[in-house]
Amino acid sequence: MQSHFKIAMAAAPFLCASPTVMAQSYFDLVGDADKAISQGKWDEAESLLTEAIESQPLNPSNILLLSNLGIVRYNLGKDSLAIATLDEAHRRAPVSVTVLSNRAQVFTAMGRDKEAYADYSRIIELDSTLVEPLYMHAIMSLRQDKFDTSLEDCRKLEKLSPETQETQIAYASYYSATEQWENALPYYTAILEKTPSTEMYGARAVCYLMLQRLNEASADITSGLELNPDDGELYLYRAYLNKMRYMNDDARADLTKAIKLGIDRRRAMQLLSE
Repeated sequence: MQSHFKIAMAAAPFLCASPTVMAQSYFDLVGDADKAISQGKWDEAESLLTEAIESQPLNPSNILLLSNLGIVRYNLGKDSLAIATLDEAHRRAPVSVTVLSNRAQVFTAMGRDKEAYADYSRIIELDSTLVEPLYMHAIMSLRQDKFDTSLEDCRKLEKLSPETQETQIAYASYYSATEQWENALPYYTAILEKTPSTEMYGARAVCYLMLQRLNEASADITSGLELNPDDGELYLYRAYLNKMRYMNDDARADLTKAIKLGIDRRRAMQLLSE
C-alpha cells in the first residue's frame, strides 16, 4: 500500500507538466528500468516500470512495459501477479509475439506446460519464422507424445536454420524419445563439438548404452563427470553401465551416490532392476 502511494505521489507533478516534460520523464523512467533489469535489481525495476506506466497510462509503449513487468515480477517470486500482468498485456495486444513469448517463458518456468504449449502454438501461427518458439514447441510436443508434430517442427527448424543448436537439440531429442538411438548420435556429437556440457554427454551416453556400445558410453560419462562431478544422472548411468559389465559392487556404489545427489530412489532401483 505504501509503495502504491509513493508511485501516485511521484506521478502527480506530471499532471500539470508540458507534454515534452512528460515524455522526457516517461523515457527516463523506462531507461532507468532497463538499467535496473540488466543489473538484476528486480524491486527497483518493478517500481520504475509501474511508475512509468501510471505516468502515461495511454502510451502504446506500455504494452511492452507490461510484458517486461511480468518477467520482473516472476523474478521477484510473484508468480500469480506476473501472469496477471502478462495477461493484461496480451489483452491489450492479442497478436503481440513478444508478449506471448514472455508469457510462454513464465508458464514454462512455472511448470505449466499446457498453457506454455498453447502460447507457443499461437506464436508459430503468427510468425512461423521464429526459431526459439518453434524449438520449444518441438520439445514440448515430445512431452505430450505428439511425435509427428515434433518431427514436423524439426523439419521446419532445419529449413529455417539447419546449423543452429536449437535444430540439433530438437532432432536429437526427437530421435531419443522415439528410441532411434543411432539417428540421434550425430546430432549429439555436433552439439558436443561446439558446446560440451554435462547434459549432452549424458544424453549421448544413453544412446551408446542402448546400442550396447559400452566403451563409448563410459567415455562420455567420464567426460561429463569431469565437467560436473556432482551430476546424479551420470552416476545413475554409470551404475547401469557397471551392471551391464557385471560389476555389481561398483554399480551399487554408483547407485548410492546417484541417490545421495538427488536421483529419485524408486527410479534408480527400477533402472537397475531392468
